[in-house]
Amino acid sequence: MEYLIAFIVGGAICVIGQLLFDVFKLTPAHVMTSFVVIGAVLDGFGLYDRLIDFAGAGATVPITSFGHSLLHGAMAEADKHGFVGLATGIFKLTSAGISSAILFGFLVALFFKPKG
Repeated sequence: MEYLIAFIVGGAICVIGQLLFDVFKLTPAHVMTSFVVIGAVLDGFGLYDRLIDFAGAGATVPITSFGHSLLHGAMAEADKHGFVGLATGIFKLTSAGISSAILFGFLVALFFKPKG
């Protein structure tokens, strides 16, 4: 049952993204940014943790989880270190994802040549 719930929630997030593309004619950058902000806002209200508890990977895999992680890390470090913790906490939980995106982007750029 856990897999079904994760599939439905993750699929619903993807359907919302596809609707933003098709109906509102938003670019991928607009949709990605919107999802990160939505994840951060939901975490700010304490709702995203409940969604993760309910849906598991269906809520942690989509890009909305990145916004959740950004805000979650910033707020945790702000409690410990004050205002400086806001800046450093953002990267505490997301540094592995950011680092791998940079590394794999670099490797792809080395091995593949753009057409056109």
